[in-house]
Amino acid sequence: MNECLTFAVPKGRILADALPVMARAGVVPEDGFHDKANRSLKFGTTRENMRIIRVRAFDVATFVAHGAAQLGIVGSDVIEEFDYADLYAPVDLDIGHCHLAVAEPKDRTGIPSGASHLRVATKYPNITRRHFERQGIQAECVKLNGAMEIAPELGLAGRIVDLVSTGTTLRENGLVETSRIIDITARLIVNRTALKTDPRVSQLVENFRQDAAKRQAA
Repeated sequence: MNECLTFAVPKGRILADALPVMARAGVVPEDGFHDKANRSLKFGTTRENMRIIRVRAFDVATFVAHGAAQLGIVGSDVIEEFDYADLYAPVDLDIGHCHLAVAEPKDRTGIPSGASHLRVATKYPNITRRHFERQGIQAECVKLNGAMEIAPELGLAGRIVDLVSTGTTLRENGLVETSRIIDITARLIVNRTALKTDPRVSQLVENFRQDAAKRQAA
């Protein structure tokens, strides 16, 4: 089978932790991948029949779900947000730990009694709406891709839903976490059709699964 496999990886926080895991599973990028000045999106690997694309985390899921990439690594937050039918997440890689949370200005926390509608700034409108719906509240989501923490101060929204790791950024912007929504780890994701039809994909899934099992047992 000569068709090139495409493995999608996210720019940003997960990638540094993902590279050693990928290497143990047999996915090793070419030397130019590690050059910080290199803005290419597509890279070769040490395997002739595989390439890597480096894109935004949300785009990793889109490429894999639509079959433009056969495998990828992405945070479980992205999987929860999009819920693609053609996306399968067979392996929890146990890296990239953080959580998704509601945060508000520390001087005015708490949902007003009887409130049925809130405005929330977030990159995760679907998760956010579901979270507040469980409380009987309609969330009007203002979609932002960054600078979430200043939204309450500027009056754009009364609260935010965003990723939290150490909480430092929240504290520096006068916010406090008021509700933890989901815990997040990085996952191996696979296109369902590719998994069924390409033995190379199923072998890579097994490689990642075995590596995860070894690390958990250690």
